[in-house]
Amino acid sequence: MPASLGWNRYGKSLVRVMKVSRNAARHDIRELSVNIGLEGEFTTAHTKGDNAGVLPTDTMKNTVYALAKTDPIDSIELFALLLGRHFVSTVPHVNSARIEIIEAAWQRIESQGSPHSHTFQRIGPETPTCIIESARGGERVTAGLRGLVLLKSAQSGFSAFMRDKFTTLKETDDRIMATSVTATWPLAPSADFNASRRAIRTALVDAFAAHDSRSVQETLYAMGEAALMACPEIPEITLSLPNKHCLLVDLSPFEMTNANEVFLPIDEPHGLIEATIKR
Repeated sequence: MPASLGWNRYGKSLVRVMKVSRNAARHDIRELSVNIGLEGEFTTAHTKGDNAGVLPTDTMKNTVYALAKTDPIDSIELFALLLGRHFVSTVPHVNSARIEIIEAAWQRIESQGSPHSHTFQRIGPETPTCIIESARGGERVTAGLRGLVLLKSAQSGFSAFMRDKFTTLKETDDRIMATSVTATWPLAPSADFNASRRAIRTALVDAFAAHDSRSVQETLYAMGEAALMACPEIPEITLSLPNKHCLLVDLSPFEMTNANEVFLPIDEPHGLIEATIKR
């Protein structure tokens, strides 16, 4: 039976780059990990080994470094758009470029009561993210963040849930609620990406802290609703909240009570709650 080529993409993954902007008074840094994927007319490269229209992935890597030199990298979204536009405009066989950037967050340290001019502290595990898709017919930007670890030791419960013959979970109105938030939201290519991210992140954190949670689902909805209110530019936000369980330790073998004080944090297995909240 004859075969034919379906959807295909190729590119360079995990291109890491550190940009130091050496201003007179202080330095600024951005550390990025860039994933590049190109789609287009590459049929003969697959079926006939014809590489005439194939831009080497090593060239893609070098392009990241060269454009990082000339661009101020004011935001990861603008840098991703710059890369996408470059590949679409300079490679004839490319119909669209997908650029994903994950930023390692660095914070300027305080030294002797003042911000230090050139020393930084890595903040983790939270990272800003973005994905842009540049095509000859238009562009799409999805900004986001991941690894925003949050925990609250009160105002969280889970009760009146469905039960069947395999259910052993006990109801509670007082539990630890912990999660690592992943959030994505679409924005216009002309948006103020940095201001939008700040507003959305603040709204997510504030809503998590203030919400009297009866379930992770309810808290997720409250967080998404708060983000929409804080950033009128976004039509929707998608949230992924793993329920990082903290299990109450049974101290009864030691003739001790445990009034929600001693817990065992576990990573696996965990619940995973995901949804898109729209206007």
